[in-house]
Amino acid sequence: MSRWFVARASKQVRPCWCTARRAGSGWRRSTWRKRWGVKVIAAASSAAKRDAIARLYAPDAVIAAESGFREEVKALTGGKGADVVFDPVGGDVFDESTRCIAFGGRLLVIGFASGRIAELSANMPLIKGFAVVGVRAGEYGRRFPARGAENIAAIDALAAAGKIRPHVHAALDLADWREAFAMLERREVIGKVVMRP
Repeated sequence: MSRWFVARASKQVRPCWCTARRAGSGWRRSTWRKRWGVKVIAAASSAAKRDAIARLYAPDAVIAAESGFREEVKALTGGKGADVVFDPVGGDVFDESTRCIAFGGRLLVIGFASGRIAELSANMPLIKGFAVVGVRAGEYGRRFPARGAENIAAIDALAAAGKIRPHVHAALDLADWREAFAMLERREVIGKVVMRP
C-alpha cells in the first residue's frame, strides 16, 4: 500500500532514487513509475540483489547502496540529483540520500530497515530546498477512508490484470515461521516470503 501511495504521489516527478534492504520493498514501484515515464535508479547492498532487481524489475540503473553512491546518482541525473528518494532503509542510506536529492525534491521516509533511525540537521533541507515526507499508507487510509479504498481498488485492479506481481522468494508453512525470520535475518530474501496458514 505504501508503494502505491508513493507511486501515485510522485508519478509526475523524475528521476526517482529507490533504496531497499531486501530487494523487495522498493523495486515493485519501479514498474509503476516506469509505466508513468519516470527514470528509476535502484540500489541494493549485494551483487545478487542488484542482479535480481535488474532482471525482475528493469529499472533504468542499479547501483550499490554503499558509501559514496551520491556521486553515482548525480552522474546518472546529469548532476541534478533525484527528484524523489524512496527510503525504507534509513541509517547511512538516508544520510547519503540527503546528499543526492535534487533542489525541490522529496525524501520519502518509509521505514528504518537498517535498524538506525536517521537524524537530519535542519540546514540540509533548507540549503537544498527539499522536503522530508513521512509515508504511512495504512494511516492515510484510516484518516481518509474513501481515498484509501480507492487506492486498494486500484492496486487490486492492477494485480488482477497482471500489471503488478510481487516476487515471491519463498512460500513456507506457518509452522516454519522461524525459517522465514532466519531468511530475513540472513538478508538473503529477494522479494517477499509468504507464509501459508
